[in-house]
Amino acid sequence: MKKIFAIALALGVSTVVFAQGGNTRMGGEDGDYESLSERVLKLEKKSDAFNFYFNYAASGQVYDNGDDWAGRFAAKQFRIEIKGNLTDRLYYRLRHRMNKCDAAKSQDNFAKATDIMMVGYKLNDKLDIMGGKMCQIWGGFEFDENPMYIYQYSDMVDNMDNFMAGVVLSYKPIAGHEFAFEVSNANNGTLYDDFGSNPYLYSTKALIEKADFPLTYIFNWNGSFLDDKLQTRWSFGLQNQAKDCTGKMLVLGQRLNLPRLQWYVDYMGEWDPMDRLGIATSDLSSYLGGCYASDVYYQSFISKLNWQFAPQWNLMVKGTYETASMNDYEEFKNYRTSIGYAASVEYYPAKSQDFRLFLAYVGHSYNFNSNLNLSDFNTNRIELGFMYRIKCY
Repeated sequence: MKKIFAIALALGVSTVVFAQGGNTRMGGEDGDYESLSERVLKLEKKSDAFNFYFNYAASGQVYDNGDDWAGRFAAKQFRIEIKGNLTDRLYYRLRHRMNKCDAAKSQDNFAKATDIMMVGYKLNDKLDIMGGKMCQIWGGFEFDENPMYIYQYSDMVDNMDNFMAGVVLSYKPIAGHEFAFEVSNANNGTLYDDFGSNPYLYSTKALIEKADFPLTYIFNWNGSFLDDKLQTRWSFGLQNQAKDCTGKMLVLGQRLNLPRLQWYVDYMGEWDPMDRLGIATSDLSSYLGGCYASDVYYQSFISKLNWQFAPQWNLMVKGTYETASMNDYEEFKNYRTSIGYAASVEYYPAKSQDFRLFLAYVGHSYNFNSNLNLSDFNTNRIELGFMYRIKCY
């Protein structure tokens, strides 16, 4: 095993490092791609116990954030990933971001840079259990999609913090259907790490107190119908991040999955007595007097289409419609509407590799209630770049 790791590491270091990793159980499948060890060293792989990837995406960008246009080159994703099946029942996965803070957080003792460090055990063909730090099992296809293939998340997903330590129990009663239940931490750090030493809630003007059990509970259903042509990813969850502050989230995702066309439509709704996402708190900071927004309601409608219109080519079109509201306050009710739109053309030059070149446009329009002293604005971005998931071994 040490020899294999050394060979894979040497191959990765001697190569430019690319793309985001396949998110099996958390964002798609890996695909059947040739590894560098097979291609360069002619090593025959006889076991699925050790799989090593570099994940990298980068682009040149010109962008307008509401002021003047500017430009830059930037890394979009940079992760390493190791995973495998040690036996027919025991499996593991590690995914670590190389360009994020690596200081351990006080609640779970993991760095924010560590997305996933988990082990799983299949009790039988229908039941398995996983533990460690994982992506929470919120439904929806945008949330579950490989992050490398997301040019711009919806506002809700972009502001979610969803890699948490916990336990997942999964049950597959019949082929094509999975029910899962997860209990995880609500935060990586303590309440005061994430919200400051003296956080106040707008509704009570009182200091927010930490919960004795700051946990998240999620129930998830993944379904498959019509020979996997219609797929569902639905979930409902509760998040107890502070005393007397338990938020609710509902996610309903459905996807049409055809050989050359895939189209999903997601709905996401969050009802939160304390503004976990922080969108309203940021937008309305001049009105809230230093308090955190309370009784917030966010909803998102997300639609994305991928069309493989020719061999080795893909066209992507995506749109989002989102609202933000503090329903208990007339002046802040439905105070913001956000519309996102994106399109890209992608080319796959090497059939044996998970590698693509892309040209993409991303735009966003933000509109606020006329009774608030907040200015509407638009953002635009054009990108030319590549995504490459290097399978080292």
